[in-house]
Amino acid sequence: MARILSILVGLFFTVALAWSFGRGAYTQITEPAAPTAEHHYHLLPKDVHFASDGGFGKFDRQQLQRGFQVYKEVCSACHSLSHVAFRDLTQLGYTDAEVKAIAAGFSVPGTDPNTGEATMRPGTSTDYFPKPFANDIAARAANNNAVPPDLSLMTKARHDGPAYVYSLLTGFTEQPAELIKEFPEAKTPSGLHYNPYFANLNLAMAPPLVADGQVEYGDGTKATVDQMAKDVSAFLIWTAEPKLEKRKQTGWAVLGFLLFATILGYMSYRNIWAGKKH
Repeated sequence: MARILSILVGLFFTVALAWSFGRGAYTQITEPAAPTAEHHYHLLPKDVHFASDGGFGKFDRQQLQRGFQVYKEVCSACHSLSHVAFRDLTQLGYTDAEVKAIAAGFSVPGTDPNTGEATMRPGTSTDYFPKPFANDIAARAANNNAVPPDLSLMTKARHDGPAYVYSLLTGFTEQPAELIKEFPEAKTPSGLHYNPYFANLNLAMAPPLVADGQVEYGDGTKATVDQMAKDVSAFLIWTAEPKLEKRKQTGWAVLGFLLFATILGYMSYRNIWAGKKH
């Protein structure tokens, strides 16, 4: 009896699931979703290329240093890099002394050795980049109720990550009049900013790169908005995957070994079975 009951219960749920699926498919076909502003005006990321692209791509250390400078002088006011330690910057070509000086320019949480109370102290090479806000409440209060995301893995967390970051930074513009005319409800609310490369077109972040020369590059490169956006995007490729070059080198070595092993296996097969066939 229990077996029959369990079969009937399973059959009931199977039929209910099939009915729900069929009804949903029928509704989708006969009653398509109403058009939305996001569907019509959301843009795919721009076509942009970086030195690290492709199977043989390598990081441009000069560009990474420029990108770090943009992060430090512009982005670090709101966004953290919680997975990156100051000592990792030696991979960008900075010396140990330069890394110590960079770390000392940041204040990180510490403990007073005399009282045991929480305090702030200059960073050291072993510290990780500190968060710009004490907690999410403080972050929301300073950013129109939005918490700025950590940027450590941003180029891995978004589809076409590097191109997405570049497009977002260079995509701020006035909301098209035709959008407001066609979708009045989609008008950018006060305190938000229109950007067609963002999923819902409006975000709390104000344009961070507002003018050429906002950052003064030490290597003499002209700091246009486009250049700064591309440099910081390249830097975030590195923060998300600092071992990218090593991974590619290892991958090519493995492919070479597999090719050699395949050829060797085929030649062994021919040699062993050459006289066995009739």
